[in-house]
Amino acid sequence: MSRPELTGHASLFYNAKEARKYDTSSRMIGVQREITERAIELLRLPPNRPCHVLDVGCGSGLSGRVLEEQGHVWVGCDVSRDMLDVANERILRDESDDEEDDESGEDNAMDEGKGKGANTTFKPKGDLMHHDMGTGLPYRPSTFDGCISISALQWLCYSNATGQIPKRRLLRFFSNLYQVLRRGARAVLQFYPETAEQAILISECASRVGFAGGIVVDYPNSAKAKKHYLVLSFDRAYKGDQGLAATSSTALAQKGVRTDEDFGSNGNGNGRDKQKVHKKKRGGIKTKEW
Repeated sequence: MSRPELTGHASLFYNAKEARKYDTSSRMIGVQREITERAIELLRLPPNRPCHVLDVGCGSGLSGRVLEEQGHVWVGCDVSRDMLDVANERILRDESDDEEDDESGEDNAMDEGKGKGANTTFKPKGDLMHHDMGTGLPYRPSTFDGCISISALQWLCYSNATGQIPKRRLLRFFSNLYQVLRRGARAVLQFYPETAEQAILISECASRVGFAGGIVVDYPNSAKAKKHYLVLSFDRAYKGDQGLAATSSTALAQKGVRTDEDFGSNGNGNGRDKQKVHKKKRGGIKTKEW
């Protein structure tokens, strides 16, 4: 199978069947969790307080679930309605469970003579929007404390509809992202470049609108586990974050790292053709700062 980005518009590829498959695969859930946790680590959010985080290309809400578990409120946007339907079902289901827990907590508190309102634990939530990130981001300036994106950014490097120009869509996206983030915030966008040129195009477009930052590559010597994270900052004195490293598949296994081989794909869990993953003559993509 070719890369999903080459098969057409993302909203067509991620149909109802694919969305369900994406959200119920234990291997997919595991690898998405690990990537999201790494993205949040690179985001460097203020400790000990909930933050408002934008999740671009949120899909079925797997990354949003990790944000919630770490105590953050999030807003997700995605171009696939079917993916958002799955995410919304999970959010509604969690809200229903929370209401039952609250009612049970209030009953227990009254039984103990503490009165109502004893159960006041903050429970972070997510919200969803159907939107194509290539047309910009329709949020107010300085809204978010940070932004993550998991396995979505590379879609902007392809023209899957009449009038779509990749560079123009990338510039529009980054320009709007620059506006909706609070000053001092970061964005961490994990993506799968097909070529080194795509990674360079993405980083140059981000730089052009005013971002500082660079591409952090985890496990650069592993064809299966290598992951690219575009880390964006307002800090012009930004110094590149250190990528994770391991020398062999055995070392990766010892660290508990899931490789692309573990879930039957070359990088995004969609069963891409492994033979097209890496062109050895390019020598991989090194961390780039600007």
